[in-house]
Amino acid sequence: MLITTLTVGTLVLQLWALIDALIRPTPAFVAAGKLTKPAWLALTGASALTAFFLPLLHMFRLAGLVASLVYLVDVRPAVRATQGGSRW
Repeated sequence: MLITTLTVGTLVLQLWALIDALIRPTPAFVAAGKLTKPAWLALTGASALTAFFLPLLHMFRLAGLVASLVYLVDVRPAVRATQGGSRW
């Protein structure tokens, strides 16, 4: 039960990072001083793919989880700040 909850939870988190990167405007990433939008789409997309195809404690899945967490904790707030107070 715990493993299933962690597996689904990490999948949701990684998909959230991917979808959020998709909806942000391309110039906002450069304005925030972060990697480009295509780079973050590649990282979060690969992260989401590993969540579908690899077991929970696989090395590449954990690396993908870290990439998604970096996006959500560091990149997303910086990109949102460049958008002028938009909630979404």
